[in-house]
Amino acid sequence: AVEDGQAEARDLLGRLPRREQPAPVLGVTGTGGSGKSSLIDELLRRFLSDFPQRSVAIVSVDPTKRKTGGALLGDRIRMNAIDSPRVYMRSMATRDQTSGLPACIDGVLSVLQAAGFDLIVLETPGIGQSDTAVVDHSDLSLYVMTPEFGAPTQLEKIGMLDYADLVAINKFDRKGAQDA
Repeated sequence: AVEDGQAEARDLLGRLPRREQPAPVLGVTGTGGSGKSSLIDELLRRFLSDFPQRSVAIVSVDPTKRKTGGALLGDRIRMNAIDSPRVYMRSMATRDQTSGLPACIDGVLSVLQAAGFDLIVLETPGIGQSDTAVVDHSDLSLYVMTPEFGAPTQLEKIGMLDYADLVAINKFDRKGAQDA
């Protein structure tokens, strides 16, 4: 209801219980193909192993195609650790939002908070140089990049490097990784 923007969603959101200690939200963003979903899968595997009584919700956002209006919603194919009763995974489309996150994302996060998950992971679609929207919706932000970012001056253009709490250089076996 919240994702579809249904009228009853506003009433539903208003009646959700508020948690005294909300779950932390880890926002994961980065360029397309940087390995965000694979990295989330590894983090999830370790979280489930290290915290056997804890649960996690993952929201993976994929871009809506302008031409067709559809979205692949395929991040789950990279995640093997989601096959657990302690994991909730939801794929959703941006729905023509230019920020990389759908307009309903605050409501979706409120529902997941009320559901009592211990950790929420919010994954954005691949972003360009200027998108930092995930910072506004997360307690801790992780920017995932690869060594192939171009000339060193290109780093100055990556807005998330100014805001990210953590930066992961993924695919470190590639050329230029030490320099990156």
